[in-house]
Amino acid sequence: FNGIAMGGGVVISRYFGAKDEENIVKSIHNNFLFSLIASVVATVMGLVLVPQMLRWMKTPDSVLPESLAYFRVYFGGVSTIILYNSCMGILRALGDSLHPLYYLVLSSFVNVGLDLLFVAVFHWGVTGAAVATVIAQGVSVVLCLAQMLRMADPVQRLDFRKLKWDGRIMGQILRQGLPSGIQNSVISIANVVVQSNINAFGAAAMAGCGSYSKLEGFAFIPVNAFGSACTTFISQNIGARKFERVKQGAKFSVMFSCGCAAIIGVVFFAFAPQFIGLFGKSADAIASGVLRARICTPFYLLLACSHGIAAVCRGAGYSKVPMYIMLGAWCVLRVTYITIVTNLFHNISLVYAAYPMTWAVSTACFLWYYNKSHWLERVQAKYGA
Repeated sequence: FNGIAMGGGVVISRYFGAKDEENIVKSIHNNFLFSLIASVVATVMGLVLVPQMLRWMKTPDSVLPESLAYFRVYFGGVSTIILYNSCMGILRALGDSLHPLYYLVLSSFVNVGLDLLFVAVFHWGVTGAAVATVIAQGVSVVLCLAQMLRMADPVQRLDFRKLKWDGRIMGQILRQGLPSGIQNSVISIANVVVQSNINAFGAAAMAGCGSYSKLEGFAFIPVNAFGSACTTFISQNIGARKFERVKQGAKFSVMFSCGCAAIIGVVFFAFAPQFIGLFGKSADAIASGVLRARICTPFYLLLACSHGIAAVCRGAGYSKVPMYIMLGAWCVLRVTYITIVTNLFHNISLVYAAYPMTWAVSTACFLWYYNKSHWLERVQAKYGA
C-alpha cells in the first residue's frame, strides 16, 4: 500500500512540475482516496492473519503472547501509518518537505515519551510500546491532514468533497506504484523467512536482532528521506522538462546518500554495544545484536546506493526496474542462500551475512543499469517534445 502511495507521489510531482492544475487536483484526491481504502483492508487483513504470521515465523513460545499482543495493537492502528505515508508523499510531491519533517520529529518525541510512560511507569510491556507507536503516528496524521486542509492554493488543498475515483489517474498511480508495492511486499515476506531462521536460534537472538532492526530503522531515516526527496525532485523536473536538473539531481542524491550511509555505518559499528544495550540488559541478546551490527554496518554504503538509484528510477517512471532487481537479489537470492546455509550449518553469522551479500548484488545491478541503460535519454525523448 505504501508503495502504491509512493507511485501516487510520482504522478502528483509530474503534474505539479508541468503546472497541470486539473490533474494535480485529481491525482491528490485519488491518492488519498486509495490510502483510505488501503487502511481498511490492511487493518482487517492484519488482525485476521497475525496469529498465523507469527507461527510461520517460528516465534518462540516464550514470547508468543507478547508478540501477539503487540501486533494486534499495531495492526489495529496500521491506518495511521498508511495515511501518514500518503499525506507525507502528497506534501512532498507539492514541494513541501519541511512540514513532514517537523511532524516526523514531533512524532518521534511523542513515541519516545509515551514509551517511557506506558512501559516504565504504567508497566504495560510490549502492548504499551505498540500503543505508543500508534498514538505517535496518529499525531503525525492529524497534523498532516490539518496542513493539507488549509493549503493556501485551492488546487493543492485537500477537499473531502473531491474524493472521486478517476480510472485514468488511478491507472497512472497503479502503474507507477504497484511495482514498488509488489517489491516491498514480497521482500517483506522474504524477510519473514530470514527472521524465522533467526528465531530458530532462540529468544536472545530474536531480541538482539529486533534491537538491531530498530536502530537500523532510525539510522536510515536520513537516507530514506533523501531518497523520497530525490524521487519527487526527479519527477517534478521531468514534468517541467528541466532534464539537466534531473541529471545533476540524480548524481547528487546517490552520492550524498552513500556518503551519509558510510558515516552512519562507521558510528554504528563503533558504538554497537552501547546502542544495542539501550534496549535491554541481556548479555546474550546484546551479543547477538552487536554481531549483526558488526557484519552489516560496514556495508551500509551498498544499501544506500541501491536505495538511491531505485529512487531515481521511480522518479523517472521506471518503477519496474527496482522491482526486478530487488526481488531477484533481496528475495530469491537471499531466501535461496538462507535455505542452503541453514541446512548445512547452525551458525547465525552466516544468516546475518545474507544481507550485505545481497546488497552487493543489487548495487552491482543498479550501477550497471544507471550507467548503461541510457535512462535519461529515454526520459528526454518521451517528455521532451
